[in-house]
Amino acid sequence: MIPAIRIGHLTLETPDMERQIEYYTTIIGLIVAERTPGKAYLTTRAGQLALELNEGAHAGCSRISLEVSPDLSGADIVKGLGNEGIAASRASEPFPGVREAVTFSDNKGTSIDIFTGGGFIAANQQSIGVGPIKLGHVAFAVTSPQETATFFTRSLGFRVSDWIGDFFVFQRCNPDHHTLNFIKGERAELAHFAFELRDFSHLQTACDILGSRQIQLTRGPLRHGPGHNVAIYHKTPDGLILELFCEMDRMSSEELGFFDPKPWHRDFPQRPKIWTRENNGSTIWGIRI
Repeated sequence: MIPAIRIGHLTLETPDMERQIEYYTTIIGLIVAERTPGKAYLTTRAGQLALELNEGAHAGCSRISLEVSPDLSGADIVKGLGNEGIAASRASEPFPGVREAVTFSDNKGTSIDIFTGGGFIAANQQSIGVGPIKLGHVAFAVTSPQETATFFTRSLGFRVSDWIGDFFVFQRCNPDHHTLNFIKGERAELAHFAFELRDFSHLQTACDILGSRQIQLTRGPLRHGPGHNVAIYHKTPDGLILELFCEMDRMSSEELGFFDPKPWHRDFPQRPKIWTRENNGSTIWGIRI
């Protein structure tokens, strides 16, 4: 097992590169740090790589990157994955800010890049738009959430934070309640991805920015049950679902095994559990779907 520490960036395919760059820079508030024909790398204001955009026939997510301990070498990572029966290869300078990555495919066919070194390109650049703190999490529809959760637990050390019934699982690799989540679907595909904002006032500003550009929310504002994050959702110009959120649960101590107490929790202490629709498995407040 090679324990993951955090999510790095997503690689999104798009049939309309210029439209996506305009959206992610002027509305979401990311910064184009590097660009080559058919490809663009976008960072947060802190200079951390968040998205890689590639020209493609269809919109979707083709790969994700995950950071591991800097004490691990590429050879260590390949060996550790090999011990789990996972074939992996090493690549030099796979994306800006990273000297080497180890690449493999997960059980649903998405490419995973394992790297060390932070993925920083350039910091403290001025931008407009929402300006998120970081890429927070990514959710996929999969045919078997149980099998996919087991894969990421066994190979990359993810822990299960919560389930909704037996069809939606939330997994963490650091104190954040979830970095990856998997919902049952007819086929493997991106469900949504999410950027973290500073606080509730930042989320309100995001609503005003989206409203000023006549971008309608598809869901929210609401507070979820699992994770308790306050969130809004809308569709990107490519039709992908993007979440902006704040106030997500964190588990500061794995040894204690409960999430840092908050007054809006339903359980004291709030431990990982199976939620249902009857116990607000979708939302604590806000319109349910």
